[in-house]
Amino acid sequence: MGIIEKMRLDGKKGFVTGAARGIGKCTATAFAEAGADVAVVDMDISAAEDTAREIAASTGRKVIALRCDVTDEAQVQAMVDEVVKQLGGLEFYANAGICINAAADEMTYAMWKKNLDVNLNSVFLTDTIAGRYMLAHGGGSIINTASMSAHIVNVPQLQCAYNASKAGVIQLTKSLSVEWAKRGVRVNSISPGYIGTDLTLSSETLKPLIAQWNVMAPMGRLGKPEELESICVYLAGDTSTFTTGADFRLDGAFICF
Repeated sequence: MGIIEKMRLDGKKGFVTGAARGIGKCTATAFAEAGADVAVVDMDISAAEDTAREIAASTGRKVIALRCDVTDEAQVQAMVDEVVKQLGGLEFYANAGICINAAADEMTYAMWKKNLDVNLNSVFLTDTIAGRYMLAHGGGSIINTASMSAHIVNVPQLQCAYNASKAGVIQLTKSLSVEWAKRGVRVNSISPGYIGTDLTLSSETLKPLIAQWNVMAPMGRLGKPEELESICVYLAGDTSTFTTGADFRLDGAFICF
């Protein structure tokens, strides 16, 4: 069997949170294109259902949509149970997050807590709930979404809560990878740079920032959501069985200087 065949995800089952649009949608699409059955998980169930139908039509895979508030433990448990029930198993999962920009001295505790709840606490919940199933059923792969913001303090925007939450994701990833290394569950993270999702590109608030980011960027541009797909497919599959506890920066060399 050649390397391309080995990279395929035929027979594997998984889910992606925040998958109705943007990076999550691209990731879910890539998994299905590689042969996996996938659950599109999002708070916006209508958009998730549209995305699931679109991916199923283009790939021929079984793709379902599930609504879940990933900050709610009971909902995450119910979602994982439903993925297993409808898809017949669970071998991988990936997640997405949010960003709230605010100066630290103006940030309310509620704003801080929301960022941490969605970007870090929900990752712990989903990692451990999905992880328990994987540990009991032969292993699997968890792909956490961190950020280059875990490695640097971004400018000119002010986002201390986001930066802290994403740094926490990387350390959580490393911790779980060590705990589960001998038990068949691999845990890795990806750290995207600035990515030109539809939401980002259409934001009037972000347009002035994008111009500044591009001046600072060695490649002079934003990344594209589809430029994150291949690493996720690699991490979900069987060619990455010796890869765990790693963080993959996908930032066009943005933080190299």
